[in-house]
Amino acid sequence: MQLSVVLENLSNPSLLFFFLGILSVRAKSTLNIPEGASRFISVYLLFSIGFKGGQELSHGDFDMAMAAVMLVGLLCSVTVPILSFLMLSRRLSPANAAAIAASYGSVSAVTFITAVAFLEQRNLSFGGHMVALMAMMEAPAIIVGTVMLKVFSKGEVEQSIGQILRHSLTNGSVFLLIGSTVIGFLSSESQAQGIAPFTTDIFKGFLALFLLDMGIQSGKTIQGLWAKGPTPILFAVLMPLFLGVCMSWLSQYLGVGEGDRLLLTVLVASASYIAVPAAMKMAIPDADPGMYTPMALAITFPVNIILGIPAYFMIIEATLQFHC
Repeated sequence: MQLSVVLENLSNPSLLFFFLGILSVRAKSTLNIPEGASRFISVYLLFSIGFKGGQELSHGDFDMAMAAVMLVGLLCSVTVPILSFLMLSRRLSPANAAAIAASYGSVSAVTFITAVAFLEQRNLSFGGHMVALMAMMEAPAIIVGTVMLKVFSKGEVEQSIGQILRHSLTNGSVFLLIGSTVIGFLSSESQAQGIAPFTTDIFKGFLALFLLDMGIQSGKTIQGLWAKGPTPILFAVLMPLFLGVCMSWLSQYLGVGEGDRLLLTVLVASASYIAVPAAMKMAIPDADPGMYTPMALAITFPVNIILGIPAYFMIIEATLQFHC
């Protein structure tokens, strides 16, 4: 692993603000991001990345390589929760295994956004279809997780598959992401330039503030996870790295650029701590949110943004050199 890439990532201001948030909890500081401000920042980030993705989508031609990337992403959103459930059901209750499986089959929008910022630092482009894929990978994982529980457990799921699908698609973050992508696609380039100072210029500043909030939340939630035993912690560390390394290597056969390859890898390796927990509270109330939420937020999220993203990028770069 090239040390320079890791050090550059670790010195990124946004990532340093994440560490500051964790440190504030450990130091028992009164530092806090008001809930209203935190929600506004998350809305802004989703709006910005969706709008810019829609713009990119309107400028590009949809080809077979793009279709292959989206197909692989959707297949992973089905196969990853199945694999995760089968691995975890041996050591955890079926309800907890299903909720964790849904989380790890789904995606983290903030990890995706951090990867976008990583690409922008290197002036690497990506296709707008990747934003659409991020939105599309939420629902299948939630549905598969609940189906696995229905198949392998006598316990009943509280909602029907139709209700789960509807909730997944109307979830605020998914709905905003899809809507802003469509609006970005329909807007002309001159119209998009009119709001560019809001969608582009201040993006990194808001990302730094959001990661500060994520650091605070991670510092608070991880404390209770240690009491759950080693299984959830080991899974939260090793599973995303395993998936990320595999996808960063296999993506070389899809015929797309570095940007799309990295974003696909991050989508497959990340875990949801916003949309899935909201769905699981209604669909599988017996699952312990004190387990699957901190796993995704306090462990997998920092593992990916600190170690995973630069590692996946270096594997992608290595495969390019191998083919030269």
